[in-house]
Amino acid sequence: DEWRFGDAPTWLQPHVNRRFSLSDIESRIGAHVPADQPATAGINDEWLATARASAVLVPLMDTEDGVSVVLTRRADHLKNHRGEISFPGGRVEESESLVEAAIREAEEEINLSPELVRVIGQLDPHATFVSNSLIVPIVAAIDSSAQFLPNQSEVSRIMTVPLAQLAHSDSYVNEWWITPRGELNIHFFYLDDETIWGATGRILRQVFDIVC
Repeated sequence: DEWRFGDAPTWLQPHVNRRFSLSDIESRIGAHVPADQPATAGINDEWLATARASAVLVPLMDTEDGVSVVLTRRADHLKNHRGEISFPGGRVEESESLVEAAIREAEEEINLSPELVRVIGQLDPHATFVSNSLIVPIVAAIDSSAQFLPNQSEVSRIMTVPLAQLAHSDSYVNEWWITPRGELNIHFFYLDDETIWGATGRILRQVFDIVC
């Protein structure tokens, strides 16, 4: 019930170039040094000790509309985050790395062949309290020949969305929500028929902060 608008990011200013090349993104994401812990209000050592390690793939690819990101809509029957827009990803299994987990999950969820994936960097971890997860985003360049097929048990829709569209002033807004854990900064990206928020919104916000 209690909230306020956040300040607009500098990359929404008119003079900032929001047309991205994949090579520019690769160099800037590749140079980013990820934080060790999430910058989320309410995080404590006890929660971090019980949080389950997860990894998501942030797939970027060249399209006719410029560099675009591949997103999924989670199936409505899932226990957590049902119907939300997300990146392909999931739990990190024993004996596999974060990168291996992100690529495996992308193959399982959207039929993305690992041979078409080139990892370019890692972003800061993000906490999700609903699913008790500590999510690490792995950013990758995807070959433009990739064809996707949703795994209906997990994914109801696959979308390829231009970054330039997401970075438009009509698409993005952030709000501060007052919660029992303190103020949380919530990032929204509005599409014609979907709303991106939660951990996916935070991850996309960081992509633009780094790239711009």
